[in-house]
Order: sequence, then C-alpha cells, then structure tokens
Amino acid sequence: MPITLTFELNDKDLEHFHAAAERSRKAAEGKSGEEIVAAATSILEKAQKAGVPEFILHRLLRLDDMIAMVRDQGWSMPEGDRKRVIDTLTYFADPNDIIPDDAGPLGFFDDAVMVELAVAQLSHEIDAYDEFCDFRAREAKRRGVDPSTLGREAWMDGRREELFERMHDRRERDVGMGYGRSSGYADRRQSYVRAWRPGSFRVG
Repeated sequence: MPITLTFELNDKDLEHFHAAAERSRKAAEGKSGEEIVAAATSILEKAQKAGVPEFILHRLLRLDDMIAMVRDQGWSMPEGDRKRVIDTLTYFADPNDIIPDDAGPLGFFDDAVMVELAVAQLSHEIDAYDEFCDFRAREAKRRGVDPSTLGREAWMDGRREELFERMHDRRERDVGMGYGRSSGYADRRQSYVRAWRPGSFRVG
C-alpha cells in the first residue's frame, strides 16, 4: 500500500548540500563543459537501470531538462547562460557525491535534493526553456515538421504573434466580446507538460 512521507530540510541541513556542491565545483576544475554534461547524463542512465522511486524520478526529469538545455541546438543558449547551467551540473558529474549512485535506487536521493536546489537557482532559465519547448511542439505540429528543426528565431516570431493575440483578446474582453477566465486562457500554463526536447531520460 502506498504511503506519503513529507520532510523538510532546514538551513543547517542544506549547508551539507551546499558544501558538497562547492566541493564538486572545485573537483570539476579543468573539466570541459562537454565532460560535465556527459558525466551528468550517465547519472540518468544509471537511474533508469536502477528503477528509482517516483519522487526521485520526477526530479531527475528536471535534471534531464537542464542537460537538454545546454545540448539543444535549437535553443542555442548564450555562452554566459550556458556556463551558469553547466556550473550547476558539476555536482552530478562528481563520482564522490554524498550518497554513492551504486547504492541502489535510493542512492539517487541526494541527487534529487540537488536537483531541487538547482531548479531554484535556474528557475528563470528553466521557465524560458519550458516555454520554448511548448512553443516548438505546437509549432512543429502546426507546420507538420520535426520539432528539432525549429530554433530560437522561430520561437521569437511565435512569441511576437502571441503578444499580438493577447493584446487582441484583452481588447475584446474590454468590450465584452472576448474570452474570460472560463476559457482556460489565463490558466493555460499552470500545469507542467514536458514537450519535445533532446533529452535522454524516458518514463515508461
């Protein structure tokens, strides 16, 4: 029978994880971004084989998103932003992390906590990438093309069109002819849908 466990890490608890992250950053000095990303990707491969619990799985999906972000040619991150993400990934490239990954499914518990910290640090980057992936999936379907063929330029064109549409919707609402909250328009991004991205982590 499933059970629900809730726990909280206070500032003192988190100090251990912040210290571990700093050790990993120092250990990664001299490694290329490609090496760090490849090592972080290997964690996902090990986790897939280990059959991790669902609460860890959801967090590793976010790790996969961060890896995809720097690998995605369509997204093409500016170098400064790319470096920020790679610096965050150094913990996942450290073989001497808090809990060894070969300790079975729960060996990825520390990685799940680190993903939560990374998501907090990279929230703006992740939100923007999510929006890009959502747009790319919709636009690829509309055009009948492979999502991987659509890049940042298409996203910017699409965002501009969205802003015009939103402007028209607001104008129509002002005169009582447009869409209200019942249409779902205002709440359309409340739920997280993982649209296409060049990730390596699969569910199911």
